[in-house]
Amino acid sequence: MLTGSLRASLDAMPAVKERPLVLVVPGGGYDHVSPRECDPVALQFAAAGYHTAVLTYSVGEGAQNYRPLRQLNEALALLRQNAGEWHILPDKIAVCGFSAGGHLALSAAVLNIPGETAQQRPNAVILGYPVVAAGGVAHRGSVVPGSEDAAAQQAFTLEDKVTSDTPPVFVWHTMEDKTVPVENTLLLLAALRRAGVPCEAHLFEKGAHGTSISTAEVDAADPHRAHWVALCLEWLGETFGFKLS
Repeated sequence: MLTGSLRASLDAMPAVKERPLVLVVPGGGYDHVSPRECDPVALQFAAAGYHTAVLTYSVGEGAQNYRPLRQLNEALALLRQNAGEWHILPDKIAVCGFSAGGHLALSAAVLNIPGETAQQRPNAVILGYPVVAAGGVAHRGSVVPGSEDAAAQQAFTLEDKVTSDTPPVFVWHTMEDKTVPVENTLLLLAALRRAGVPCEAHLFEKGAHGTSISTAEVDAADPHRAHWVALCLEWLGETFGFKLS
């Protein structure tokens, strides 16, 4: 389900110009959808002039059979189908995912959904402390929920599925993250580098897992780590060629 202020904003501002959109995909280990990575993140992009939406996806047993990825695919299709009416630039839609939501966001860019003939891909990917690998550095709860089958879990590892067609990636992580080790991001960066995919990465020394925008209302405030938002906005503006006038 998509949530957010897109429809209300358009009703209030019918003359709004076409803009890129950032679709926020919260984390939660495929067990829940983390509130700290929903509206607080979307509001950062909205303040910078982007349309925003938040994806609430199935978790727990409901996450079987690629269901969250199918829901993300449906959301991207919905946004593009209504791009004209909603003043969205359909070729400038970024997904912004955190932790397991980062795994889901990156999956939309690199995984093929079984049986899906009209798969949607994002135009850019923004990742915060993402789950990437299904191997030794994986966060076990975030890979194939409910399954202990190694082969099934390996199908959801992502670093070996990056190709030259993968859209540009912005990623940040903390070196102190013990829940999803920074090696996940390092594996991803190596794969992006090999494939020649445009990417930008920021590794912060301090910070546990799940710090979102690193302000007091969502986690322990850290003005230095919070800079990832401004850095990301600069990168996304350059990637999409977008600047709020």
